[in-house]
Amino acid sequence: MNIFFRAYCRIFQGVFKIALPLLPYKDPQIKRSITDIPSALKDKGLSHPLVVTDASLFSCGAVDPLLSALDESGVKYSIYKDVVANPTTANVAAALEIYKADGCDCIIAFGGGSPMDTAKAVGARVARPKKSLGKMKGILKVRKKIPFLIAVPTTCGTGSETTLAAVIVDAETRHKYAINDFPLIPKVAVLDPSVLKGLPDRLVAYTGLDALTHAVEAFIGRSTTRSTRKDALGAMKLVFENLVAAVDGDMDARAKMLDAAHLAGRAFSKSYVGYVHALAHALGGKYDVPHGFANAVLLPVVLGAYGKKVYKKLAKAAKFCGLADKDAEKSTAAKAFLVKLIELETKLDIPHGFDCIRREDIKELAAHAAKEANPLYPVPVLWDEKKLAAIYEKVMLGAKAQ
Repeated sequence: MNIFFRAYCRIFQGVFKIALPLLPYKDPQIKRSITDIPSALKDKGLSHPLVVTDASLFSCGAVDPLLSALDESGVKYSIYKDVVANPTTANVAAALEIYKADGCDCIIAFGGGSPMDTAKAVGARVARPKKSLGKMKGILKVRKKIPFLIAVPTTCGTGSETTLAAVIVDAETRHKYAINDFPLIPKVAVLDPSVLKGLPDRLVAYTGLDALTHAVEAFIGRSTTRSTRKDALGAMKLVFENLVAAVDGDMDARAKMLDAAHLAGRAFSKSYVGYVHALAHALGGKYDVPHGFANAVLLPVVLGAYGKKVYKKLAKAAKFCGLADKDAEKSTAAKAFLVKLIELETKLDIPHGFDCIRREDIKELAAHAAKEANPLYPVPVLWDEKKLAAIYEKVMLGAKAQ
């Protein structure tokens, strides 16, 4: 990486770290049951939410308890149920049309990160009707209050109910980008374990490793605070202790994973993520790779490539999570973290690579990842497009070697 651009990245990140305590982050109010939603709306004088969800959740009846709670309280609602795995500008436009046509005055996001991202983007378009989503990508370009937003996570991973980000794919170019602004943080997060009952095992695994990625990247970055370090460590410990049982259907473990995702979301919403996410977003935009799956495959590869630069923090995480002895040497404890991570992913049948990557696409993928990450993400080691391309090469070959 050019020495001047390297300096620019670190100065940019340093300014944000200094400003972090002054920024208007507000954690959402936590509710523990979807039956609390009608009263939360009535307390705000709201009467017609747009429920944003996806077709699978709607068709399997997962959203029915929410709709019943609204019906029983006499709350009129509209539904947009066609969110896709990597939500597009077309999804947002369709949901926005329903919001405006039906006279909605608030939004309820029900689902994983995709419905929540869509709901946030709809809110941004309501707040800024003359501004396209593309013109709001990046940092602090919404700058206006969005409609009251309630987020009901139905996966134990994304943490989107705590964050200021909406990640959207341009329906025409397939470029995936993030819109980041404080008004996008939901006002209420409903952490109700009952909605996780029918969650498929694969989805629990992928979203749980998504939460772990959020926590790890927030913790090893250069813009942490005491509170984000605490949240990140707490999330990591919960994941290592509960994810396998959660995948096996243990409801107490799934409830703890819901808390892990929330803690990880709080951590990365303030301390950001890193190259795992940048690489994963490019894959999601190009090939529709599910985000949690992409993060799961990339996390051990990226951590290994960081090398000794992350040993100190990984060692601390390993000891906190009980993955290494308290008196273990830094390098030993850090390597133990990586070993336990790989063991966890092996138990969950996570592959070592992606069979969708085409060699001729790698340059384009690396360019998108570099543009997203640099200078925003306070990564432990700065990488240029060449290095990011090498990571894609590795995970492409990793899939072929299996």
